Amino acid sequence: MKPHGHEKTGEHTLRLVAWEITRNCNLNCVHCRAAATRGPYEGELDTAACLALLDQIAEVGSPIVILTGGEPLLRDDIFQVARHGTDRGLRMVMAPNGTLIDADKARQMADAGIQRISISLDGAEKESHDRFRGVNGAYDGALNGIEHARNAGIEFQINTTITKANLDQIPKIQQLAVDLGAVAHHIFLLVPTGRGKYIADQEITAEEYEETLNWFYDQRDKTPLQLKATCAPHYYRILRQRAREEGKTVTFDSHGLDAVSRGCLGGTGFCFISHRGIVQPCGFLHVDSGDVTRTSFAHIWKHSEVFANLRNFDKLTGKCGACEYKRVCGGCRARAFEATGDYMAEEPLCSYQPPGA
Repeated sequence: MKPHGHEKTGEHTLRLVAWEITRNCNLNCVHCRAAATRGPYEGELDTAACLALLDQIAEVGSPIVILTGGEPLLRDDIFQVARHGTDRGLRMVMAPNGTLIDADKARQMADAGIQRISISLDGAEKESHDRFRGVNGAYDGALNGIEHARNAGIEFQINTTITKANLDQIPKIQQLAVDLGAVAHHIFLLVPTGRGKYIADQEITAEEYEETLNWFYDQRDKTPLQLKATCAPHYYRILRQRAREEGKTVTFDSHGLDAVSRGCLGGTGFCFISHRGIVQPCGFLHVDSGDVTRTSFAHIWKHSEVFANLRNFDKLTGKCGACEYKRVCGGCRARAFEATGDYMAEEPLCSYQPPGA
């Protein structure tokens, strides 16, 4: 989801909030961070708590708020919540799986001020996507939902989680995104948490990772899509290495938003809020950083000890700590945590060797 206006809290700008507004879901995706399935789930924030949380977020700034899940459209009050955020000046976007979007829901999204939706396509055709999503018909449902959103004037992006199973399909998926009329393609490198732990053997190697991100860089001038690599912080190192090889300086004019962003934003420009109100650096890094049912969101964002650690890049250890690109990459803190139990340890899926490390 693309950045919007925002304000600074100290030195750290809140740019994005991913809010798992429900863990309830109608799919059974093999990689699911939340291991989401049909609920109900205990402790889910009620409508009043959701509206109050949006008020608290608006006190910090005007970030993008991604209503995600689970499947956000399974909440009966989702459009009331979205409208409230819009009225508070927040850029409200949504991450549905597409299968529940009909003409009426698309119209309600537009009326609530949803400015963009992201729909995941993890295969270039029906069989591979449905296998990944764990439900027959998920592919057709996603494409049907995209058509309704497009007819309602809602822009959409395609998200793709990359594993060994679909690595060779990424160019076809990107072309499919163009053909469907998407505005962006965001790739996600698998983080083995939730159900993703059970397909950890599908995680691509560090070398495949490097090759894929270099390919992604090469697509910048070949596609009309906005491109973003997520859970792939190394891309921001590769971008600078490639630009230097090409005799270029990385600026907003030459590289767009990639020039003013960085790899891992967890706790620095981004945070995740669970269905129960637990704040984490991201949805994959299960480190409790505060509870909005007990402490205001603003206080958590400004004073969380976990966030303070993540904002101090000098606390990174291993080769991440020694890396000259740590301020633009930072390594995936969730992968480090899953591998070592220490979220400040070196990224385990990186082939780059910093000088002197």
